[in-house]
Amino acid sequence: MLILHPIFQCVATLVALYVLYLGLGRFGSLHLKRKTAFRWKRHVTLGYVSLGTWLVGMAAGATMAYLYWHGFFITGTHGRVALVMLPFVVFGLVSGLYMARNKQKRKALPLIHGLNNLVAVILAFTQVKSGWWVYNVFVQGG
Repeated sequence: MLILHPIFQCVATLVALYVLYLGLGRFGSLHLKRKTAFRWKRHVTLGYVSLGTWLVGMAAGATMAYLYWHGFFITGTHGRVALVMLPFVVFGLVSGLYMARNKQKRKALPLIHGLNNLVAVILAFTQVKSGWWVYNVFVQGG
């Protein structure tokens, strides 16, 4: 059971990197005046998948920490960074949903959305590092 959390979260992070790559096309067309293709449907769908998986994974990770180790923040940095990451993930989901449902030409919200999700991806990489430590210390016992 404890191995599923890191697997799903790592896959979500890889998907998020691809979504970020897709979003660079949008950034190029809106802010750099480049003619670029933006695979909007793929970006939206995979964005929901990655952010949604992160969100569910945060809840699952906290639940597993409580059930296995009887505390929420016993994992130290890993748990605290997840708490910091939470509002970025929620904002990414809400702003993406808003833009997908209310299509119009805009520049500020896509930029804020992209920067927000870039921060979420950076935080996800810190989670990989601290998660590796959690796995070695708490799961493998060493």
